[in-house]
Amino acid sequence: MPKPKIDSKKCTKCGTCIDVCPMNVFEKKGDKIIVANPDECIGCRACEVQCPSEAIKIED
Repeated sequence: MPKPKIDSKKCTKCGTCIDVCPMNVFEKKGDKIIVANPDECIGCRACEVQCPSEAIKIED
């Protein structure tokens, strides 16, 4: 099962991951982007590829 991870040191909180994820895995909570629904991840890697700060990695 794929597991999305956000490197909070690299994340600029731009919201690209929220916009590109077809499964609504990510959410903005306060001033952070979080992996809100990790079990919904289908491993498409759209978030990983589109993240401008390379803050997201999908672990298998």
